[in-house]
Amino acid sequence: MTIRCKAAVLRTVGAPRPYAQSKPLSIEEVNLAPPKSVELLVRIAGAGLCHSDLSMINGDRPRPVPIGLGHEGSGEVVEVGSAIDDVRVGDHVVFQFSASCGRCRRCLEGRPQVCERAFIAKSRGELMAGGSRITSLNGERINHQSGLSCMAQYAVVDRGSVVVIDKDLPLANAAIFGCAVMTGVGAVVNTARVRAGDSVAIIGLGGVGLSGVLGARLAGAETIIAIDRDASKLELARRVGATHALCMQESGCVEKVRELTDGGVDYAFELAGSIDAMTTAYALVRHGGTVVVAGLPAATATFAYNQCDLVGNEKSIRGCFMGSCVPVRDIPRFLRLYKEGRLPVDQLIDGYIGFDELNAGFDKLQDVKAIRQILTPNQASF
Repeated sequence: MTIRCKAAVLRTVGAPRPYAQSKPLSIEEVNLAPPKSVELLVRIAGAGLCHSDLSMINGDRPRPVPIGLGHEGSGEVVEVGSAIDDVRVGDHVVFQFSASCGRCRRCLEGRPQVCERAFIAKSRGELMAGGSRITSLNGERINHQSGLSCMAQYAVVDRGSVVVIDKDLPLANAAIFGCAVMTGVGAVVNTARVRAGDSVAIIGLGGVGLSGVLGARLAGAETIIAIDRDASKLELARRVGATHALCMQESGCVEKVRELTDGGVDYAFELAGSIDAMTTAYALVRHGGTVVVAGLPAATATFAYNQCDLVGNEKSIRGCFMGSCVPVRDIPRFLRLYKEGRLPVDQLIDGYIGFDELNAGFDKLQDVKAIRQILTPNQASF
């Protein structure tokens, strides 16, 4: 049965700041078609405000509009498609923003996070079974963001977009495991495979970057250098595990890192999504070191490097999408570490907001006044 609910719909890309006034996100009543046989209907508990959402709003990484925003979320299953027998009504789930088919070349390589079929569906604003399930009250199609669009009271999603989690976890808080934690921690433990005693630099201290700091501490890195343009983030980075914290704007930042690490770090993580951060990351790695890149700048941005330096110093540059995670394996693992107190991601959450605060919430994110705000669209206690 079709249901009606509230959702945050992006209709205007590149609206002027402040967003609290221009309101690029329209809070609308929409219709959700019932889930198909391989889909679920989920009541949303929490949806994180992420820079990936912001890059759609400001036009850095545009998508076809209108589009239902939200790719980092959690909720409770309220309806299950007829072909699904391993998820039940009442289950608590975390979303992951790249469903997988299990049959394409990338899935068969063990890389479901870059599934070819999921990429095609996401680029069209559709679910993997084809089409959109969201329409405005006048029948206009609304695209899905990353197969989720979870800044809404309810979402219809692919079975492969959810990971069932324990019910004793704070459900709204669990939302950030589907993007920030998975990407940041995964970049360290999966992509780089940081080992005890290694030295690392984390450039960019948003939700993903601070998760990277947590991941480096978890992996046993001996030297963890947190770097950001904004000095206000440095103290939090120290609290969650950085051994050193530097402002990228200060003169001599690169030289200080090289001095601290006897010539450069083993791994530098670009988690800011900026070419300046990428340039800094590349300058920080030692002979034989590796730059891991998980930040997403504007779609047209390019990075240049000196090829003789790359070859002569045997440096490596590795891309990292979704923390190179297998979500059904890694999200439960990261949640267990959270329960044990070894991934204290609660420290990254600034607070909880409603729909009426959503546009202003993206102003706070843009102005570096928040790390992770959680939209609670049903204003329920989960």
